[in-house]
Order: sequence, then structure tokens, then C-alpha cells
Amino acid sequence: MTGDSLNIQLTQLEKLKQLFPETVTEGKIDWEKLQVSLGKENIEFNNERYVLNWAGKTEAFKVLQQSTSATLKPIPNESINFETTENVFIEGENLEVLKVLQKSYYGKVKVIVIDPPYNTGNDSFIYPDSFKESRAEYEKRIGDKDQDGYLMKEGFFRKNSRDSGHYHSNWLSMMYPRLFLAKNLLRDDGVIFVHIDDNEVHNLRMIMNEIFGEENFGSCFIWEKRTNRENRKMVSARHDYILCYIKNLSNPKGVLKPLPMSPEALSRYKNPDNDPRGNWKSDPATAQAGHGTKSQFYILEAPNGKKHNLQSGRCWLYTKEVMNEAIRDNRIWFGTNGNGVPRIKTFLDSKERGLTPESILFAEDASTNEDAKNYLKELFDGNAVFETPKPVELIEILLKLSADDSIVLDFFAGTSATAEAVIRLNNGSKFIMVQLPELCSEDSIAFKLGYQTISDISKERIRRVIKEIEEDKNEKIQENISLSVSIAEFKNECEKRKLEKPELDFENIDVSSELKKILDKIELLENKIEQNNDLITKINTIDLGFKSFKLSSSNFKIWRSNEITEDNLEQQLEIFTDPVREGSENENMLYELMIKAGYLLTDKVTLVDNYYSVNDGELIIALDEMNQQLIDTILAAKPKKVITLDKLFIGNDQLKTNAVLQMRDAEVDFKTV
Repeated sequence: MTGDSLNIQLTQLEKLKQLFPETVTEGKIDWEKLQVSLGKENIEFNNERYVLNWAGKTEAFKVLQQSTSATLKPIPNESINFETTENVFIEGENLEVLKVLQKSYYGKVKVIVIDPPYNTGNDSFIYPDSFKESRAEYEKRIGDKDQDGYLMKEGFFRKNSRDSGHYHSNWLSMMYPRLFLAKNLLRDDGVIFVHIDDNEVHNLRMIMNEIFGEENFGSCFIWEKRTNRENRKMVSARHDYILCYIKNLSNPKGVLKPLPMSPEALSRYKNPDNDPRGNWKSDPATAQAGHGTKSQFYILEAPNGKKHNLQSGRCWLYTKEVMNEAIRDNRIWFGTNGNGVPRIKTFLDSKERGLTPESILFAEDASTNEDAKNYLKELFDGNAVFETPKPVELIEILLKLSADDSIVLDFFAGTSATAEAVIRLNNGSKFIMVQLPELCSEDSIAFKLGYQTISDISKERIRRVIKEIEEDKNEKIQENISLSVSIAEFKNECEKRKLEKPELDFENIDVSSELKKILDKIELLENKIEQNNDLITKINTIDLGFKSFKLSSSNFKIWRSNEITEDNLEQQLEIFTDPVREGSENENMLYELMIKAGYLLTDKVTLVDNYYSVNDGELIIALDEMNQQLIDTILAAKPKKVITLDKLFIGNDQLKTNAVLQMRDAEVDFKTV
């Protein structure tokens, strides 16, 4: 009860919605649809075609087309193995981050997995408060920070209430530019998985069709997110969706891979006749008659002389000649007594085998939200730091279908379950996680534990997973030391027994029962050491680290010609004699120049003399000084590209002219900033 009088207009609109639901969109009447619904003839829809449109779509295109001057600032003290790891964590607004990554990572990402806001009516996410909001106004809003330097929730986020006149439009305007830019980053055989629920799955499918092409739709997976029933709703929703699109389905590599064979699937392969070709399973030797030719209809004679007739509507899978050859090669199974129905032997090792993925991902394989929450709680020492994390097992299934030794990107990282899945799967993939510095609620457990933002939780999760794996490795190493001591003691005992009873054949397993018990213990311990060594070797191949970066403004002054006036022109020119912003550090400038030159955040960087060498001298960046001796040293390294600061040549135009000429003669791409 609001205390307001009856809203006649709203009441009438509700009545109209009941009669003609198709004519009301986001609380507004579509007059053309209403006229058609009422039977008016000769109505022509404006721009009639099959398309998804919404209020603000034009602005969404403008947003994705706007360039950014932002950069990524390295934070080594928040990282693990910063110098050697190929994993990346980026804290920042994901639309800006996606723009920053465009040049360096264009066409380099194999898999994208994202879990965006579902638009339930309670979500807070970034979208223009007004569709007429300018770029400068938007940047000011998302730049609002509190006294501790954290983004202010009321400035950065907007709650998208169902009462909003642009309820669906706001969500679409948020998603469209991010998905568009994400597609650019995918390899030609790249795959994207997007988690969603019933609120926006219909709209998501439409914009994914528009961006990726309807022909590149891979699947709509249904994930059983819970096994218990909710009694609060008319129908208990136990599932979410995961839309899968391939960037180019016509690419021979652009398909989902079979899943690894499960223990259940492997158990179907046996070897009852001790075939030297190994385990096998039997498959039907017949097919539907409509697929056969005349040569596939005959009476089959088994090796024992028994004749097998075809059932009605069936034909043999092979012609008579091929079938007889298969029988001679022991590839047809007639049962243990030789009288069974003929079946074809399919050998496990005859080719690389896998399971065809299914569109329903059951909780027993993919786990549930509750399982994921409990696991994360255990990882954080019994503290529930996040309510709805995605299960690592679910993401592992998606990565098994799609990932190789390339890059996996998640730009709605949340608690970085995707990062943990990449680490634990250990198939050579590297991750890039992007997460907003979204403030945790002050009454949340996470905040009380000292985690001020979701990105803080996300980074800490990766650290704890790495620590857990390293501890497992150290435990196995220590266990092997203890096992080796025990084996040595048992072997000494064996030698003692041999001396006591020289008549025993030590190599014979039929030695005394007491001695055999000792030998069995030694074998058991040696097998355990071998298992531990296998695990240690596997852990040694895992990239247990990540480079931490934060979205930041450029280290260089941006020339804004629209701000130049006749009165301040001389002052502006004087300022840009040195384009480096005050307080900019070399390492920050290094990574900004690397990104903007198209290099990866994980490319190898070495400090040599007074310059940085990237990818073993492929790119050289000099930020401290420039003289003829250094130019000669750089040229001797034979780089492809050299970047330096223009201010290093101040007062020495001749040196700059010589540098330009020498670099050109050596066919080096030379740039100054």
C-alpha cells in the first residue's frame, strides 16, 4: 500500500496486457502491433525484418566503437611467480579491459567462459543511467571513488529493477558491446560459453545469433544446478543454461571435442577371448535395411557351421566378402559358446576414443551451486565468502570440450572458479581473469574477514588453490622419503633372513611365508612411491602462478584537441614537450607500451643494461636514457621494433635524426612517444 490514489493509466495498461500481451514491450504499447492485433488492414511495420531491437542499441554500438586510452598497471606484490607465469588476473571494468586487450590478444583466445548478471531484477551492473549520457559523463561516473580509492557502488553500478522502463534494454546494452569485443579476441576455432537463466536466455540467444551468427550455434547446455526442490515457486527451477557458440563452425578445428572416457564407459571394454589386440566391446553387426545394398542381404555362417538369418527390416553391416574376412580375423564375436548372435568387436585401442557430449549436464558429473559454495567455504577455512559460485567440475567439463594449450578468458570472473579449473585440469591452458573491484557488502562475511572487493576474494582463491597444490606436492615428497626409509629397513631384514637361511631361493616367490610378507610390503611401498612420483611430475608441469594487473589511466598525457584554445595553446604545447604523466613508473610504462605495441602481458621481459628486452630482443623499450652508444648496443641486438621516449632526445635533435636513419637502415620499426 503506497497511499497514492488509483493509477488509471497503469490499470488500463494492465488490462490491455492481459488481452494483447504481444502489444506491450517493457511497459510501453507498440502501436503498430496493437493495430494489427485489432485487425486493421494494410499496416506496414517500419523497417520490417527479423531482428532484435531495443532502446539504446545504437548507443551500445557507439560504446563498443569508442577507443580507450586506458592501460593495465602491473601489481607484482599481489602476484605469484610474476616473472615466469603465463596466467593473468586483471582487476577493472571489463568493457574497458576488453578494449585494452584488443590489439594484443586479437584472435588469440581459444575459450571464453563467462557468468554475467542474470538480470533477475536485483542485479547491479554497469549501464548508462541515461541513454544520452556522454563518454565524459560515463567516465566521471565510473571514476567516482571513496576516500580509500575504491569505486563507489552508487556511482559505478546501477540496479536494474523490473520496474524500469528499460529493464531488458539495459541488460542488452550492457551485454552487447562486451560480447562483440569478446568475439574479436577468439581464435578462428574459438569457443564461447555463456551462463544464463530463464530471465534473459531468449534475448541472449538472439544477440549471440546476431554477433556470432546463427550458423555458429554449438549447443544450449542445461546444467542441473541443484538437486533439491524449491517450494517457494510455482515450478521449482533446478537448472540454468549455458549457451555455446563457435566463432567459425566451418573451421575443421572449430568443433567441440569428445569428453574423456569415463570409468563406466571403460568398464564396457573387456577381453573374454584373450584377443592380443586388447580390450574390446561388441556392437551390432546389422543396420536398418533401408541403408543397405543387395550385397548386404545374405545368410551368415558362423565358424561352427551355425547359420544366422537377418531379422525383418535389417541388413548386415558388411558385405558377405568383408564379413567373412572379419570372421577369419576374429573381429566378429559369436558369444562364449560360438552360438550367439553375431556382433562386431570394437577395440579400445584401435583409435582415440571419447564420449560424445550431451546437452544435459547432470549434478553428479558437473556438481551444484551448493557443492561449490561448500567447497569454497572449506577453501576459506570454513567461511562462506561467496553465495553462488560456479562449480569447478562444471567448468572443467566445458574446458575438456574446447580447451587446448592456449588461452582461456573469463571477464566476469567472480571468485575465479574458471582459473581453478584451468589449473586443476592442467592441459597446458593459460587463464586471463577479469573482475570488477565490486565492493563487498559491509555486513558480509567476506568484508568482515578483510576482503573489501570481489576481486580480492578472487585473487585470494587462486593463491589458496596454488598453496594447496604445492602442499600436496611437498607432502608426497616427504612421504616418499619416509617410504624409502621403510623400504631400506625391509630390504635389510630380507638380507638378514637370507643369511640365516641360505638354502632359500630369494628370487622364488614360493619362499617362506614370513619372507614373502616382507617382499609384498616392499612391492606395495615401491608402488606407492611410483604413484607419488607420478603426481609430483604432474604438479611440476602446472603453472602455479598469476600476474596481477589493475586497469589504470594512461601513463602518458592524452592530446585533446577539443580542449585547445587560443589562450592556452602555448601552455598546452609546453606541457606536451614531456608527454609522460607525473609519477609514472618505468614498469607501468613498459607494460602500457607492450600492450599498445601488440605484445602479450605474459611475454618474456628482461632488463638489459639500460633498456627492456621483450621476447628475447624482438621488441626493445628504452625509458631512461638515449645516446649513441646505447643505440649501437640496441642495433647489435637486431630487434624488430624499438620504442623510446621523445623527451630523451631533448636538446639533441642530431642524435634523434641519426637514430631514425640508423634504425631505418637496419629495417627496425622505430617509434618515439
